[in-house]
Amino acid sequence: MRRICMRVIVFLAILGFFLALPDTGWFPDGQRPSGLMADSDVVLTGQDADKSPPLVVRIFVDGSINPITANYIVEQLVKAEKDKAGLLILQLDTPGGLMSSMRQIVKAILASPVPVAVYVAPSGARAASAGVFITLAAPIAVMAPGTTIGAAHPVTVGGGGFFGGKKKEGEKESGKDGKGKAASPPPEGDIMATKILNDTVAFIRSIAAKNGRNVEWAERAVRESISSTETEAVKEGVVDFIAPDVDALLKGIEGMEVTVSGGKRIIALSGARIEDRPMGTRRRILAVITDPNVAYLLMLLGIFGIFFELVNPGVILPGVLGGISIILAFFSFQLLPVNYAGVLLILFALVLFVLEVKVVSFGMLTVGGILSLVLGSLMFFNSADPYYRVSLSLIFGMTGIIVLIFVVLLGFAVRIRMRKVTTGIEGLIGEVGVAGTDLAPEGKIMIHGEIWSAVSTETIKSGEKVKVTEADGLSLKVKRVNTEQ
Repeated sequence: MRRICMRVIVFLAILGFFLALPDTGWFPDGQRPSGLMADSDVVLTGQDADKSPPLVVRIFVDGSINPITANYIVEQLVKAEKDKAGLLILQLDTPGGLMSSMRQIVKAILASPVPVAVYVAPSGARAASAGVFITLAAPIAVMAPGTTIGAAHPVTVGGGGFFGGKKKEGEKESGKDGKGKAASPPPEGDIMATKILNDTVAFIRSIAAKNGRNVEWAERAVRESISSTETEAVKEGVVDFIAPDVDALLKGIEGMEVTVSGGKRIIALSGARIEDRPMGTRRRILAVITDPNVAYLLMLLGIFGIFFELVNPGVILPGVLGGISIILAFFSFQLLPVNYAGVLLILFALVLFVLEVKVVSFGMLTVGGILSLVLGSLMFFNSADPYYRVSLSLIFGMTGIIVLIFVVLLGFAVRIRMRKVTTGIEGLIGEVGVAGTDLAPEGKIMIHGEIWSAVSTETIKSGEKVKVTEADGLSLKVKRVNTEQ
């Protein structure tokens, strides 16, 4: 047990070490810093040509937009300004994410004196949902071949989409129906959804207009969830151009005039060095923890680790691992749209499972616990975005494992209850002993090397074999054993 505890402590120490590491970065897809560019660079007008080549910083976002991603981007924007970078390239591939994190990123891009180029890449990447807002907020927007952008319709916290993408037949955008009469107001339950939808539309129109993007397309991306390929996006005026790689991007923005926080700037090329600054080890670990499926799994491991520690006190390891898992799970819950009704249902399932061990319910508490676990798992997150849903295969897989464990445990419990008692005074029933004295009707018998008081309805002489038929307190009822049998 000491060795197990020591291994757990070593694991925690290693985990803590990695979480404390500075974000030196892991390079996605095996990429490494690009070094010096021989014939492509970005500089700002007025920069002295005799000075060292200007710096181009490239950062990577490959996944959901969440507080960790927002913190990473904002931090890199600040560092780029401090390092007097001439350009920051945000290589983006995202299915979307949290509105609050997206707004934080957009505000940082708009307030940055360093020009930002959002590059939707590599081929097969997308800038969906929150990624649309981030792309439109950048003064330079470029897409790689085989990429898409769009589908920015917001979703409610409760799990349903805000209406606005579909209108009643004949209803006009102005709020009047096809006959010129005022359209009926939305149901009371949709009023808040309408407010948030309209606010989101106003927000995306504002940032699109600021950078000269197609405002109508931006609004349709929110209201109707439209998406466009890279070619369509260029034709629609959503992005500037298509670039197969970073070199082509830098060549394509030569001489481009952009508006940043410090005013208008003209970008020029002149052999700059490109420095890749990917997300660091610590943030990658935190990003893994905040994956909805991982958070759900940590929650279950924590609950059942504590459960087995309660059922078998002193085992230690399940309790330690359960405590670690549930703490990490609650850390994830701070960054995810968690439905706490689902969390309570899962905790209630734990209570029912514990009671099943303590109370004879013939499996009814287990059935209730499984039902509560499944419902809680399905309700675990408050979002219609597929990214924030727990995989059904994971839910039913974990439920199946739990059911199997408890069926096996319940089977053992039933067999134990049906087994003949072998200890205590009840274990003497049916056993054969020898009369130590005459029983007329009371006397003493010898059984299992012990002397017991006994009573019989018939006279039994000392030395005759007797069989215990009943236990009454500390006295046994016996009968003579038929020696012929």
